[in-house]
Amino acid sequence: MRLYVSGPMTGRIELNYPAFTQAAQLLRDAGYEVVSPHELNPQDAESWIECMKVDIRALLDCEGVATLTGHEKSKGATLENTIAAAMGMEIKSLADWLER
Repeated sequence: MRLYVSGPMTGRIELNYPAFTQAAQLLRDAGYEVVSPHELNPQDAESWIECMKVDIRALLDCEGVATLTGHEKSKGATLENTIAAAMGMEIKSLADWLER
């Protein structure tokens, strides 16, 4: 199963890359195929909009979403999760995906 990692980046130290890196590794270790925005966009990317265009395209190739702490306060993660829900994808916290 291919999972997209969704969480806050803007305004976070190092764009929250450490949390995304850890989540991606934990999910891969659990046997999931992982798509993570921290691997799709460089830290010095041009703009939030350009990053979201890349991220949303990648999200659409996934079957589920693993959310990180604080996702509900993130404009980008909220957009990703709204799209995922509309597409019928399963959305669960990182911990819930790891509990299988």
